[in-house]
Amino acid sequence: MKHTLYLMAALVLLCQAAGIAQPQNGARGRGRMAYGIHDIDSLSWRDNCILADEATKTYYFVGPAGRSVMSYKSKDLKHWEGPTIIFTVPDGFWGDKRINSIWAPELHKYNGKYYIFCTFDTSVKFEEQWRNWNSNGRVYRGSQILVSDSPEGPFKAFAPHSTMPTDMMTIDGTLWVEDGKPYMVYCHEWVQVTDGAIGYVPLKDDLSDIDGEPHNLFRASYVNSTWGAKIPPEGSGYVTDGPFLYKSKSGKLFMIWTTNNSCGLAISDSGKIAGPWRQQDEPLLTNAGHGMICKSFEGQLLLVLHAPYWGQTKPKIYDLEDTGETLKVIKEHGK
Repeated sequence: MKHTLYLMAALVLLCQAAGIAQPQNGARGRGRMAYGIHDIDSLSWRDNCILADEATKTYYFVGPAGRSVMSYKSKDLKHWEGPTIIFTVPDGFWGDKRINSIWAPELHKYNGKYYIFCTFDTSVKFEEQWRNWNSNGRVYRGSQILVSDSPEGPFKAFAPHSTMPTDMMTIDGTLWVEDGKPYMVYCHEWVQVTDGAIGYVPLKDDLSDIDGEPHNLFRASYVNSTWGAKIPPEGSGYVTDGPFLYKSKSGKLFMIWTTNNSCGLAISDSGKIAGPWRQQDEPLLTNAGHGMICKSFEGQLLLVLHAPYWGQTKPKIYDLEDTGETLKVIKEHGK
């Protein structure tokens, strides 16, 4: 038995020396493979994001890997080199609140620096519990911003706690800049409030902290019933997940977001983050989730998400059309 353990340890060290990443447990870490050049169809991953970095003419594909953020890079959206770990939760990151995992990291460039917006999840319960269907109750789970001078890290936190108020269960923070002012748009977890909300909060110029009070934009129950957003008979909640904003060529502000297993579209006709917001009756895609939008270096608008919504999820890239009134999914990119 002892010899077997020694042999296993030696194999792990050999893999590390050869640059082979070790597999992760759980759906949020399945994108990790041996370092090399990979086709997107070979990845099994969810809650991903692509940054098209104009400075380097490189696409950075980031996503969760257990307690780490993992990245692949590409020049053509076809061949992806990696993976590289660009952030791992250090010991004592949130003091005595141990981080279980990282959810849905997004990589943004703003004012010459690179930022990861991500969700940190713990099992540490709030001191005061709200009545809730979830037997685990409310836990410390929050959106936080990390900063680096490079898209490949190292990234560091501004504070030893979530950027959002620590008594709010917030997930899936994303960046939006309006009239020169940065904002975080986020989900207020349905686990805490039952009727999940999407809200926004102003940020300081260096994104180091919030710079005002959070405000709700809309709740998940506002969507048309064709999205399937119903509270089951025994009661659970209306889900909000994965908001991402895009300014249409018409001046309207579009927000893609997910509830249950559908990725849909909210529209602010004023073109402002404060809205008012209305929901498009039909989702953009079903059985898919947590989308984001970017442009290729050739100018093609792209939708990045994972499908199916649960199960053996794969990252997907679709060509999008901005009609001015809505967004339309054209086809899977490159196919």
